[in-house]
Amino acid sequence: MKLTVIGAGFGALTAVRRLRRLRPQAEITLIAPEPTFQYYPSLIWVPAGIRRREDILFDIGPLLERLDVRFHAGRVTGVSDDGRRVITDAGEVENDGLIVASGGRFIKKLPGIEHAITLCEGIDAAEAIHDRLGEMNGGTIAIGFGGNPKEPAAVRGGPMFELLFGIDRLLRQQGRRDQFKLVFFNPSPRPGNRLGESAVDRLLDRMKKFDIETHIGAKPQRFEADRVVTEKGEFAADLILFMPGMTGPAWLENAPFPISPGGMIEADEHARVKGADKVYVAGDSGSYPAPDWAPKQAHMADLQAVAAAENLVAELDGQPAERTFKWELVCVMDMLDRATLVFRNEKRQFVTPPCRLLHWAKRFFEWWYLRDLRR
Repeated sequence: MKLTVIGAGFGALTAVRRLRRLRPQAEITLIAPEPTFQYYPSLIWVPAGIRRREDILFDIGPLLERLDVRFHAGRVTGVSDDGRRVITDAGEVENDGLIVASGGRFIKKLPGIEHAITLCEGIDAAEAIHDRLGEMNGGTIAIGFGGNPKEPAAVRGGPMFELLFGIDRLLRQQGRRDQFKLVFFNPSPRPGNRLGESAVDRLLDRMKKFDIETHIGAKPQRFEADRVVTEKGEFAADLILFMPGMTGPAWLENAPFPISPGGMIEADEHARVKGADKVYVAGDSGSYPAPDWAPKQAHMADLQAVAAAENLVAELDGQPAERTFKWELVCVMDMLDRATLVFRNEKRQFVTPPCRLLHWAKRFFEWWYLRDLRR
C-alpha cells in the first residue's frame, strides 16, 4: 500500500504520524520542496528578538526516519490519474491514497504589495520586520490584513493583532513608543469579527487605550513606498505590515479536483475531496462546509489531518469513511509578556482578560508541540 502526503506543515506532519500509527507496514511518502517545518505561531516573537531562526525552522528528516517515511524533495506541479499520480519538478510519485496538506498561498494582486512585508510568509519576513524596527528612529508603522472575498474563511487576522500589540509593547519596553505612530487598517468596520463580537470590542478598546490609530471600513487600493491608499483616503507609512487573504496552491490548475470560488480544493465534512477516490485534504488548501466564523489556523489543520488519515485508511479497507472534525477557534493572542485567550466553537465563545500566565502557556505549548522535532 502506497500512501502519499503533500506538504511539510502542521497538517502534513499530523497526517503522516496518524497514517503510520494506523498502517505500520504501509509505504508512506511525504512530498515537499525541502524537509523543513516552520512553526508559524512563534513568528510573532521574532521581531522582538524572543525567537530566532533556529527556534522556528526544524529539519524533519530525523522525524521522518523514525516514522519510516520516505521524503520526496520536489515542488508539486500537478496531479493526474484521478489523484493516483503526483507530478513534481523532480519526478512523479504514485499512490493508492493521497492527502493534500500543502497549505495555501497569499493573494498578491494589490498594486504596490511589494512595499509590504507579510509576516506569515515565514522566517525571512519575520527577520525583515525585526531588522526594519531596529533601523527606525521613529515614524509611522501601518499594520493590517485583508481577505479573500470569495472564500470568507481564508483570512489570517490573529497574527496581525499579535504583531500590532507586540510592536506597541516592544516600543514601550524600549522607551521609544512616543517616537512612533501605529495605524491599524482593515476593510471591515468590525475587524476580527470571526473571533466574536466581544473579542472585536476588546481589540478596538485596546487600540484606543494604547493610542493606536485605526483606519477601518475602507478597502486598501494600493500601497506606495511611503503610504497606504484606501478607498476612503490615504495615510503616510514608513513601514507597512500586511497579511493578504489566501487562496489555494498554484498547481491546482493542473489537478482533477473541484475548486471552490476562492481557489481552494472543495472538500466535505470528512475532509474528503469531493468527487475524488481516496483523496483527502487538510489545512489551508481546502474549502470545507463550515460555520461563518471558521478559522484558518494550525489547530484546525491538525484536526482535519486526523480525520483525513483515518478516513483514507477506512476507505482503503472498504469501510465507511465517517470520521468528521469539530470546528473550533483557539487563539492565544500574545502581547510579548501577556496574552488573551479567544475561544469559539458551535456552542459557546469567550474571551479572557490579558494575563502573564497565558503568555507562558503559549510558550509551553510551543515546547510541547515541537518536542519530537528537537530530538
